[in-house]
Amino acid sequence: MARPTVRTISRYLLRQHVAPLGFALAALTSLMLLNQIAKQFGSLVGKGLPWSVILEVFVLSIPFIVAVTLPMAVLVAVLHVFTHLAGDNEITAMQASGVSVGRVIRPVLGGAAVVALLSFLWNDQVLPRSNHRLRTLQVDIQRKKPSFTLKEQVINEVVPGQFFLRAARIDPNSNKLKDVTIYDLGDAERRRIIGADSGRMAYTPGGRDLYLTLEDGDIQAVNRTDPTELDRTFFRVNRMRVAGIGNTLERTEHDTYKSDREMSICEMRGVVAQARREAERARQDTRAAVQNDLRRLAGLAPVYQPPAAYSVDTAPVGLYCRALRQVMTWLVPKPAAAQTPSPPPRRPRPAGRPPLTPTPVAPAPRSTPPAAHSTPPGMPAPGAHMPPTSLVTVGATAGEEQRIRSAYQRAAGYEVEIQKKYAIAAACVIFALVGAPIALRYHRGGVGLVIGMSVAVFTIYYVGLIGGEELGDRLVVPPFLSMWLPNLLFAVVGLIGVWRIRKPGNAR
Repeated sequence: MARPTVRTISRYLLRQHVAPLGFALAALTSLMLLNQIAKQFGSLVGKGLPWSVILEVFVLSIPFIVAVTLPMAVLVAVLHVFTHLAGDNEITAMQASGVSVGRVIRPVLGGAAVVALLSFLWNDQVLPRSNHRLRTLQVDIQRKKPSFTLKEQVINEVVPGQFFLRAARIDPNSNKLKDVTIYDLGDAERRRIIGADSGRMAYTPGGRDLYLTLEDGDIQAVNRTDPTELDRTFFRVNRMRVAGIGNTLERTEHDTYKSDREMSICEMRGVVAQARREAERARQDTRAAVQNDLRRLAGLAPVYQPPAAYSVDTAPVGLYCRALRQVMTWLVPKPAAAQTPSPPPRRPRPAGRPPLTPTPVAPAPRSTPPAAHSTPPGMPAPGAHMPPTSLVTVGATAGEEQRIRSAYQRAAGYEVEIQKKYAIAAACVIFALVGAPIALRYHRGGVGLVIGMSVAVFTIYYVGLIGGEELGDRLVVPPFLSMWLPNLLFAVVGLIGVWRIRKPGNAR
């Protein structure tokens, strides 16, 4: 049992970290959220969205930002607290009382482990759901207003197959157009080309129709029954209505598609297991193709092998997934199962009526006895000479090898994402292990040390994380090593730092 003095010091150290951790998390999250707002606010406002939808976009962006900034906040808090403790000679007083530096760092690592557990649950349960809703909402927003996605100097399809618009310059803020050309193919008998020097777009209050006000232009109309006849009309102002452009925001209710960043660990493990089964099936097909090619070379009939039947395993993969399913069964009530209707009762057979028995049918006589070894249609008989061109081993196995590689790449992509969730959560403990010895060793750096060291560690860590993810997706590096290598390197640096300041007098 720990001594009362040591327990008091542990509680004191943990309390010192609460306020800096909360402040650093709020500050870093706010800065990154402001960056997101600055990049997306203009485009969202230009689409005429209600403020509730714009606010929902930024709220759904917060879980991803928190997943990134939480390990950062741990490092900033550890650097700040230990810098002040060493600067105020509190660490020296603890060492004089017989409390080692390792004993001082230990409760901080324990608190960082608790934060890492919360970070892992956040990344696995909250972040995928918010990413899925955010992607669905962004797709709905992109479908809302065609005019905002119009490109300059390009023929844009406003109404599919009927209405096309080209403009030399488009101002998305004021909806003004310059040097406009419109191709109206809505009438099956007449084709119109409308040109104007300038124009402006507006929408009906319901958002379903588009109004165009064109100035200083002409209309060229051609009758398809008489292509030699051309009607040309000049105008100063021409107002047009384009119906059914779908400017209202239609929310998607059920979107079953999910990318790897929209899945939990248990869902991704199921996809990985399915990809591995596909790779094994492709490998069996390759062996069967090679075997049949060798049999053709020997003059034997190929052997048909039915595809292996794989039973769908709904059991969760891994200890964490099994424990999570067990917890969910406790929290969520079981769905009511539909009752199977019972068959109607049989009517009793009247007395004296014999039971119905099937009449036996005699087999049809066969004129010739069956062959001992039948040959499938289109295949040579056994013992027949096979020309060398009948070997298709290379062509048959090339496609199967591509199937195997594609399955392994798919599994590797999801395994990398799984390991990333674990690695980012574990970074909370790793950053605490790195920050404590640096702050104790160079406590005179003050705020400059906190900011400079934080930026350096963040940059190195996330560059390594992004590079490792790229290598893991390409099957260059195993998924575990690609995501955990930055953690392992910083863990070694932290352990070396703790070893160097373990003696009294070095933590200054």
